[in-house]
Amino acid sequence: MRLRSLPYVHAELSGPPGGPGKSVTRRELLSTVSLAFAAAPGGQGAEDGFTPLFDGVSLKGWSIREGPQSAFYVNDGAIVVHEGSNFPTWLRSEKRYENFDFRCEFFIKGWMNSGIFLHAPEHGRNAETGIKINVFHKQDQKMLTESIGSVFPLVAPFKVNVRNKGEWNSMRAAVDWPRLRVWINDDMVQDLDVESVPDLRCRLRRGYIGLESLSYPIRFRNLRIKELPSKEKWQALYEKPADLAQWEVVEGKAKWEPLGEVLRADGLGHLATRERYRDFEFHAYMRPSRWSNGGVLFRADGAGNQGRHYEIQVHDVEGAVYPTGSLYGIRRAIYPKIEPEKWFLMQLVVKGRYCLVRINGENVVEYNDLEDLEPGRIMLQAHQAGRWIEYKQVRVKSA
Repeated sequence: MRLRSLPYVHAELSGPPGGPGKSVTRRELLSTVSLAFAAAPGGQGAEDGFTPLFDGVSLKGWSIREGPQSAFYVNDGAIVVHEGSNFPTWLRSEKRYENFDFRCEFFIKGWMNSGIFLHAPEHGRNAETGIKINVFHKQDQKMLTESIGSVFPLVAPFKVNVRNKGEWNSMRAAVDWPRLRVWINDDMVQDLDVESVPDLRCRLRRGYIGLESLSYPIRFRNLRIKELPSKEKWQALYEKPADLAQWEVVEGKAKWEPLGEVLRADGLGHLATRERYRDFEFHAYMRPSRWSNGGVLFRADGAGNQGRHYEIQVHDVEGAVYPTGSLYGIRRAIYPKIEPEKWFLMQLVVKGRYCLVRINGENVVEYNDLEDLEPGRIMLQAHQAGRWIEYKQVRVKSA
């Protein structure tokens, strides 16, 4: 990589990095230069159009998820995974991204495993709902779906080029949906039409950048990103209290309570969109109380349970005839990987006679024989007194 000349960086030091009277080691000098370079306006963080994601000294702009505060820390200009943490702990970017060019470096010595998440969700399973680029130490001769650079655990890389004897490696991931390209140490290892892979077709197209903890002390540095033009066109159905103007209560006396970004339902009743939809993709995060009963109705005429509609059940009882994700009365769902009173992502794709339900990135119902093809309302259902369901980031787009 050719480096442009850096602007002058001035710093007054009371002594050399090793302290007064101490000689400066080559490592200390390189570390000091590296930090100054990364922080300088002309450094790696300031490549044309790129924004640094790591300041070299703190986790500012990141948050630790599903794990202790000690799971990630900063040392010697790098983000380090603490060996005491493990799955599902991860480090999440402050901002979500759609299309982008992301670059970083990671250090491998001996057996190490981690992952870099793209389009990771707000809640749920990152590698199933978003995309995980695997980071692994093995210099595989045969390309495997777990090799470094794989879209884990589905798509093997073209080649493996990993420096695993105590060396820094570079990684670049460029997403311009549906195209995904990945480079490891400047070798392209993925050039993929994501929509050509059935298990990737419905992954989130916008989400967080993340670093995975699998208990190995892997290090990351020089994280930076360049955003590319957006392509997604979603209609927000509920993200804030003002969005309730797009809905109306059509049946029952359930309490629909806007609590900032969360919409909370309690009791018995239905809330319906004013607009009608025929072919669409619907996303919502949901958090039901234990053993609650509710659902998402679609192609509905607005008359509640007695009217025309299809229903996707929300009922976290694994042994039930129609548990969460089921196309009620028609197709029982594979019971999804959800936990009581924890947020999960529901994705619903409806097109013509086709219906797909995904919970936390898992296809739980796929049905090809819908008979009612008329447009209708989308409805949220509260179906049990004394049980609540919360919704957030409720949105829809044409399919």
